[in-house]
Amino acid sequence: MTTTEARPTGRKPPELVDMSWDPITRIIGNLGIYTKIDFANREVVECHSTSSLFRGYSVFMKGKDPRDAGFITSRICGICGDNHTTCSDYAQQMAYGVKPPPLADYIVNLGEAAEYMFDHTIFQDNLVFVDFCEAMVKATNPGVLARAERTAAPHGDIHGYRTIADIMRAFNPFEGEVYKEALKVSRVTREMFCLMEGRHVHPSTLYPGGVGTMPQPTTFTDYLSRLMRVIDFVKKAVAMNDDVFDFFYEALPGYEEVGRRRILLGCWGAFQDPTSVDYRYETMNTWGKDMYVTPGIIVDGELVTNNLVDINLGLRILLGSSYYEDWVNEQPFVTHDPLGNPVDMRHPWNQTTVPVPQKRNFDEKYSWVMSPRWYDKKTDQHLALDTGGGPLARLWSTALNGLVDTPYVKATGHSVRISLPKGESLPETTLEWRIPQWSNTIERDRARPYFIAYAAAMALQFVEEAMGLVRAGETKVFENYEVPDEAIGCGFHEAVRGVLSHHLVIKDKKIANYHPYPVSYT
Repeated sequence: MTTTEARPTGRKPPELVDMSWDPITRIIGNLGIYTKIDFANREVVECHSTSSLFRGYSVFMKGKDPRDAGFITSRICGICGDNHTTCSDYAQQMAYGVKPPPLADYIVNLGEAAEYMFDHTIFQDNLVFVDFCEAMVKATNPGVLARAERTAAPHGDIHGYRTIADIMRAFNPFEGEVYKEALKVSRVTREMFCLMEGRHVHPSTLYPGGVGTMPQPTTFTDYLSRLMRVIDFVKKAVAMNDDVFDFFYEALPGYEEVGRRRILLGCWGAFQDPTSVDYRYETMNTWGKDMYVTPGIIVDGELVTNNLVDINLGLRILLGSSYYEDWVNEQPFVTHDPLGNPVDMRHPWNQTTVPVPQKRNFDEKYSWVMSPRWYDKKTDQHLALDTGGGPLARLWSTALNGLVDTPYVKATGHSVRISLPKGESLPETTLEWRIPQWSNTIERDRARPYFIAYAAAMALQFVEEAMGLVRAGETKVFENYEVPDEAIGCGFHEAVRGVLSHHLVIKDKKIANYHPYPVSYT
């Protein structure tokens, strides 16, 4: 604001302060936030997010044997490496024209379900709840803590804590009961993962065409016994989170605005139905809708599409403020998809990564991250979807679609009902996640324990289906294939934090182009 501009009534002369946080360590550590804050008027005047890390995977993947793609791209991330391996295998299976045996698909589903339970638990209870625990609130807002001491916990009969403050104490880092129990649950769920995928977090038994996991009956009973040990913890976690988050809405009017954004959610789907999926592009719309987490793009609360073909064709990579040269004048790798639809030059299949290192300039180029968008042809807009919507997007899309109908999980059109069996101390329980009013911090956090319950419920079904196949003697877990001279493929999956897709172009039996999406992975 300049001295010649009229200030709104009641505004004070600005007091601008430069503030930055780099790196932000509660995530991977390569995100920086740079701001100018007007403390007099309590406004963020300017804000830039930046990444100082160039990963370079799309550069050095070129020329590699495509069969190595899953093992290489697993190393993109030290947190969600298995999600990348799974997604890469999906893309390769499309390119090779191979469908793994049903038992292999169930084994992958079981591994990914364990990963969701592991990661969401450790993130929610050992990282997120630092913001809501007694020690933090006592230091930052003692009045809220005093109110929490006087507020009875509505679900105390489930989780055993009398007041909201008691729950908050249980989440105190290193000392709280729930904080420590969550670490134990994370160990058990990681063991479950390793039973299916061999090694955490970079799988050793996932391959295109199937898995290397030995499908013995004890493989699944060992998984199931561990799952049943954490079932009651999951029920308690949902109840505790609901109690604390509802309390914060009441104790701090206006708190719903924290992290609130326009509802622009993307979900690429997860948990393949082995009886439906064949990994062919031509049938992707059909088997995509049969996934046990339903894909969808949600704009202002409305479902725009659940067609994976349309979702794929709408993907765009814009340069934004990143340190790369444009590639729109290069020759495209893919002009049309297998159904004959034209493919845009800014689609991941056609992206060419040409890094241009330079000094950070917030007026021009300042990040190694490009700008992923989804093109809505109905409105002619490039939408900045919340590609890290994670459990909120997965539950929202599944609920709106109303397609999932299993013994343990049912989507109603406005909610998702999750049934968990009797555990060691708690009875059979049905939980219901309802589409919220807002897409904000609390609802993103609330969705996380509900999706842990969702993953646990689906894991019960996958174990039952897998055991049925083993009892019937259908123990094949790998299908042979040949790498074609030329092919394209795409894999759609959900990383723990949100959408994930891999796009592959093969020429002369080698990788000609390879791009994970979103482009923070590039």
